[in-house]
Amino acid sequence: MVRHMTPDVVTLGEALVGLVAEDSSPLSEVATFRRYIVGAEANVAVGLTRLGRSVAFVGRVGEDGFGTAVARRLRAEGVDVAAVAVDKAAPTGILVRERRRLGPSEVVYHRRGSAGSRLSPVDVDAVADLVRSARWLHLTGITPALSPTAQAAVERAFGLAREGDGVISLDVNLRRKLWADDEARMELWPLASRVDVVLGDVDELTVIAGGDDAPGRLLEAGVRTVVVKLGAGGARIHDETGAALAVSALTVADVVDPVGAGDAFCAGFIAARLEGLDYQTCLRWANACGAAVVSVPGDMDGLPTRAELERLLADPGRDTLR
Repeated sequence: MVRHMTPDVVTLGEALVGLVAEDSSPLSEVATFRRYIVGAEANVAVGLTRLGRSVAFVGRVGEDGFGTAVARRLRAEGVDVAAVAVDKAAPTGILVRERRRLGPSEVVYHRRGSAGSRLSPVDVDAVADLVRSARWLHLTGITPALSPTAQAAVERAFGLAREGDGVISLDVNLRRKLWADDEARMELWPLASRVDVVLGDVDELTVIAGGDDAPGRLLEAGVRTVVVKLGAGGARIHDETGAALAVSALTVADVVDPVGAGDAFCAGFIAARLEGLDYQTCLRWANACGAAVVSVPGDMDGLPTRAELERLLADPGRDTLR
């Protein structure tokens, strides 16, 4: 049994190495790449530690240089990696992607059979007490898509968290490279309908809910809070009382790299909720964190510290209540 102090947040998934193009050429023409540590749950973990929260990450890396790099980066950021297992039988996952200024970037995954995809309930059981006692468990729709054992790990973590008093959130994070919409809906709706907070963009929420008015369907199923990410349009939140609140985004003059903004958004939202802040402030934190990330290359490098976040929020912007 791994023993460590109970963190504010536990998250689990695959942290991997991202090789990101140095310029904005098509992938077929790119000659140089920069290495980053990436992965939705790892991004959220780092975003939260920079905002002053304690976080434990549960996952697996290969017994290779990339795995060492992943563990070192997370540890350096203050993330508890005691529950990150080193898998001697599988490599650390890799993704390769373009960096386009116009349109979506092409992404190539090398994660089938990776160490991260071999995450299982055994890894979660090793920190069962920690998951039960954490204030928040954050899940994404990526992990269940990796493998049957990873999906089982998510279910195990959900069950343990429900034995405690913590909040459970799900960022849909639909990855069409990993599964088709119908499969994603079949697997994610049963999970989404049981958590406390669901986050996603309009497309993702529509897919898992199987139709229009996804926030309404999720709230009817028992979800307490639905957060709709609107990108440059800001964000909207719906809660179990039927109230809806919309908050404008920060204007970003030069979007350098949009990947990772959704994870930063989640980190900002969760950190604010853990401080007991109202929904309007939570969305302002979330929007500001997302804006900070798109202004620099890489998934993690732009994640703001608490001091940086406060500077970003010095301009109140335009918040709209509906």
